Amino acid sequence: MKESEAATHGRRAVIQLREKIISGEFQGGMRLFEVPLAEALDISRTPIREAMSRLAEEGLLERLPNGGFVVRVFTYEDVVDSIEIRGVMEGTAARIAAERGVTPLALKQIKATIAELDLCFGEQPDDVDFDAYSDLNGRFHHELARLAGSKTVGREVERASALPFASPSAFLPDRANIATFRRSLRTAQEQHKLLIEAIEARESSRAEAIAREHARTARRNLEYILAQDPTLIGHIKGLALMRS
Repeated sequence: MKESEAATHGRRAVIQLREKIISGEFQGGMRLFEVPLAEALDISRTPIREAMSRLAEEGLLERLPNGGFVVRVFTYEDVVDSIEIRGVMEGTAARIAAERGVTPLALKQIKATIAELDLCFGEQPDDVDFDAYSDLNGRFHHELARLAGSKTVGREVERASALPFASPSAFLPDRANIATFRRSLRTAQEQHKLLIEAIEARESSRAEAIAREHARTARRNLEYILAQDPTLIGHIKGLALMRS
């Protein structure tokens, strides 16, 4: 197999396995076997093996002592801790960006993303384009991590956001008609603006605090789902892996 073809198969294996896990098709505690997966996905065993190793690094799978992999089971505490860790890492990125300064081009780019996010909101309080917001929000957080100008910090923010329920747009059910979520997005958008203002003003402590508080929006949405409407769990990627 050519190197480029092998790489393509490897990426496809990672994407397809990840989707089956976070959708709940492969449930927590389920052991995965190379041969059946290779046959089901019509991919050779080597890319499957490499894909499972990659997903173990992401935290979705666990290696068994005697070899093989099992789909990881997460507790509520695991989910909360993952969100908190992302907040800490993004807070660190924001603080370093404020301390070291940011290039005019980088500021222009992230401000442009904020302006596009503004367009996701209509005149009515509950009028929000969830899908567009989710995509742009992901871009904003990617650009935020890069503002620190550190490959190390950027890599650690990416690692902290790797789990599906720890990503910046994790608790945004697609097209869900829930006023609570729509209102929380307006608050989150204001935090986006305040965060960049603090970085631009070189207010490092303030920038870090805003970034960490911003991450807690996801925790509040999670608490709402579990306490007020557990039926939404099926709309949130990755929560199928959570056990009480």
